[in-house]
Amino acid sequence: MAGLDPDDWSELRALGHRMIDDIFARAEHMGEGPVWRPMPQNERAKFAGDLPGEGQGASELYERFRQSILPYSNGNPHPGFMGWVQGAGTPIGILAELLAASLNDNCGGRDHAAIEVERQVIRWTAEMVGFPADASGCLVTGSSLANFISVITASRARVPGLRQEGVGQRKMVGYAAVTAHGCLPRAFDLAGFGSDALRLVEVDENYRIKLDHLRALVAQDKQNDFVPFIVIGTAGTVDCGAVDELDKLADFAQQEKLWFHVDGAFGALACLSPTRRPLLNGIERADSLAVDFHKWGQVPYDAGCVVVRDAQLHAQAFAQSLHYLTREDRGLAGNAPWFCDFGPDLSRGFRALKVWMTLSHYGSERMGEMVENCCSMAQYLAERVGQDDELMLLAPVALNIVCFGHSALDDFQTGELVKDLQESGIAAPSTTRINGRLAIRAAIVNHRTTRETIDRMLDAISALAEKRRVD
Repeated sequence: MAGLDPDDWSELRALGHRMIDDIFARAEHMGEGPVWRPMPQNERAKFAGDLPGEGQGASELYERFRQSILPYSNGNPHPGFMGWVQGAGTPIGILAELLAASLNDNCGGRDHAAIEVERQVIRWTAEMVGFPADASGCLVTGSSLANFISVITASRARVPGLRQEGVGQRKMVGYAAVTAHGCLPRAFDLAGFGSDALRLVEVDENYRIKLDHLRALVAQDKQNDFVPFIVIGTAGTVDCGAVDELDKLADFAQQEKLWFHVDGAFGALACLSPTRRPLLNGIERADSLAVDFHKWGQVPYDAGCVVVRDAQLHAQAFAQSLHYLTREDRGLAGNAPWFCDFGPDLSRGFRALKVWMTLSHYGSERMGEMVENCCSMAQYLAERVGQDDELMLLAPVALNIVCFGHSALDDFQTGELVKDLQESGIAAPSTTRINGRLAIRAAIVNHRTTRETIDRMLDAISALAEKRRVD
């Protein structure tokens, strides 16, 4: 056999139909089983074998998937999953992934339809947040890479020769709230500036960046011959969903001639909700934006996105001229600029199809309603917490994240309770620290979460807390 295709397609075709039926049967009844279950050691051991010399049948592999992988998945499609910030996916997204895999397009560039689909997704993203129609961007693995691309672009815009000369002795610094995502100091580290080059600014009682402290830090750095080049606002902090005062940050960045970047990993999608959009006023003034469609956008993992206001500055940071990647005026090597001109990846999958199909299928209005419903569920949870004498809200609820504690439990007991809750299969929140205290953190990102889901979680918390007090 010279190639890898089957001699007889009928058996594989039948298996494919069975897989599709099983997938949609599971999706149709999502929520009836546990959110998550621990993987037994005997199942883990099945993935410790050597590289197989001889192949196995597709049907046999599918049975192994059903027995040893499917029952022990991450659980984020389940309505009871409220840990971290992870979208639930949709049926149309499942089909889009299948179609994209069937094409197996490399979207680094060249002249084919997948490139036009991604360009439309970037234009739609720009339209969603109020960026100009000619903004550039690309789809990436997630906001970690999107934020990294933005830091690189901002630094090259500030010092055009940086690509060739390197950082050297330049003391380049940027600014973000102390509550900013950990991928931001990592971006400064990977860019060669060092993680300490990201100055962490104090936050106010609503967990928003303090402008007076920011102003003082920038002034001090200038006096000490540092080179400020970027200020980063957050639209939806990872801890409690707070949104910085983006308009004021935009004013400050303009005054100081700093690049203004917004990390809108999940919160930028709130632009689709008419009632939540005012909270993000100023996002349209950013020079760059990071957003994850696999979070509130409900697109299957992974689907991050970076958008940059000035396409020329974006390309200036990444584009290369290589003889084996010559852009032609026609033929398959035409259609410049290519997406590899806007980020570090040359080999890129067709991520855009699942984003394009999701936004096309549901439309911006229905997606906005979904965002609004998640926020309503968070408000309902906050109200239930406020009505319970043993529970307490630990941070304001700006969007869809609720951080709360139990008055009878210390930090250790709270952590153990959350693990108990996850292992129960009833619900899966996560934890974070608010003012030094360990909090139960419920991120309502799942479009399937309802009031009944929240009630079940709170009932379980009450029962588990009582058990821990007795023990």
